[in-house]
Amino acid sequence: MRVSWLQITKGDWDGFFGLGLNNFINLLLIISLSQSVLGFSEELIVFRVLPGMAIGLFFGNLYYSWQARDLARKTGRTDVCALPYGINLLPIFFYTFYVMLPAQQIALAGGADKLEADKIAWMAGVLAGIGSGLIELLGAYFAPYLKKITPRAALLSALAAIGLFFITADYTFRAYAYPIIGLPTLFLTMYLLYGSVKMRWNLPAGLIVLAVGISIAWITYWLGMPSPVQDLKSSTLSLGLYIPLPYGLEALLEIRQMLAFAAVIIPMGLINLIGSLQCLESASAAGDDYPIKSSLAVNGIGTLIASGFGSPFPTTIFFGHPGWKALGAGPAYSLMNGVAMAALCLTGTLGLLSEYIPIEAGMAILIWIGFSTASQAFQVVPRSHVPAVIAGILPGIGAFCALIVKRVLGAVGYGTPEQPYTAGLIETLTREGNLYVMGLFALEQGWIYTSVVFASITVAIIDKQFFSFLGWLAAAGVLSVIGIIHNFNILDSDITTKLGPAWNWVWGYTLTLLVLALVRFSLVLGHTENKSTD
Repeated sequence: MRVSWLQITKGDWDGFFGLGLNNFINLLLIISLSQSVLGFSEELIVFRVLPGMAIGLFFGNLYYSWQARDLARKTGRTDVCALPYGINLLPIFFYTFYVMLPAQQIALAGGADKLEADKIAWMAGVLAGIGSGLIELLGAYFAPYLKKITPRAALLSALAAIGLFFITADYTFRAYAYPIIGLPTLFLTMYLLYGSVKMRWNLPAGLIVLAVGISIAWITYWLGMPSPVQDLKSSTLSLGLYIPLPYGLEALLEIRQMLAFAAVIIPMGLINLIGSLQCLESASAAGDDYPIKSSLAVNGIGTLIASGFGSPFPTTIFFGHPGWKALGAGPAYSLMNGVAMAALCLTGTLGLLSEYIPIEAGMAILIWIGFSTASQAFQVVPRSHVPAVIAGILPGIGAFCALIVKRVLGAVGYGTPEQPYTAGLIETLTREGNLYVMGLFALEQGWIYTSVVFASITVAIIDKQFFSFLGWLAAAGVLSVIGIIHNFNILDSDITTKLGPAWNWVWGYTLTLLVLALVRFSLVLGHTENKSTD
């Protein structure tokens, strides 16, 4: 069977509007943080950051579109959906606040002028991207083994947490903050996508939602009512043609700086690797079984290409495949996304659109994607493993709550030289507010790994695999010794990850292992049969 890239279906248009909107929102966030937090010049953004991102996005989407087309050709199927590829939200924040901003502040403190400090910050971000890409590229060769020993419930539960909290909950809060636009677009999306309705002229649901959202946003603004249009700002990015050049190679001259940010680069690279593996498992559970090594290798190469052309933010496979597949998206939607995002970045059009399209106009589509991703984790695992999915979601809840706590503290002035974060602040929140933030911040660090471990332990218990249970407890102890999970550093401006032993949690896992071994071999006579069935 011949499947053409040019064969664009209604599902491809729906998928394109959903995936494109996701990437569009993240590109707007990149511009916002680059200007408001780092103070980067227009020249640095439009000549280096955005063109590098354009090349990375186009390369990855081109490959994954071809990959889906190839799978459809080999299997004779017409329902193959390409892996979603784009910009991961988490590294945008991490690389801005934990790599580029510290590098910039150190340079300014050392006597560098603003332009020089900006260039140093940009180079630090590019090096972080290169490091992350290398970890993903090399990790592609041991990821298949990791998949063999990790239960499906463990690989999907962290994605369920991302879909349920970091996307669905966060954007739902935003929808209820602007109910006049948020509620109509939310329930319209639910009706169009869950209601299995057929549209006149085969109009894509995503296009209808976006058109309705933009119309309501501007009409309410003109009527003087609360509207997200009020929060839109004039862009300083000029229209033009910005040719991508290998600016990122300049950063290699400062390769020694990569070691200075290893505490961020290594965990983020590993998180991207595990997250991509989970996305491949999600696609497999939905019926599209893609090869692990080549998929992850190209994922890493895409980040290396983006960084090589000047982007300090990595590109990656990300969640949402079940949602795009449910829309009927195929190979073409990915290629359409790559072409459209590259065009926005290379022409300055992104800045122009950001002046007229509020995020609230189309975010309901992302809420629906979060629903689909979270639902899948419960639908495709054995019924007896559902408790393991819930266990794996808990660290994600902790990480999301930690994010909310830091947002609230930042809003009331903490994280500044006048009100820095301190250990005393954490103690006060625990004692006076009855909020155990120490546990939240411990769960936040490397929470995806904690999710995998927690879910895998639960599966091992349910399946009566005691030595596997002990093995996953030991793995948690080792990760705690390294500091990939649970260890955090209280800085003046933030509470962030820190490599090195998280001793309290190391002893906690070790004692748990010893207690379970003692009980198992001295008191347990056997196992009763599980009452639940798969």
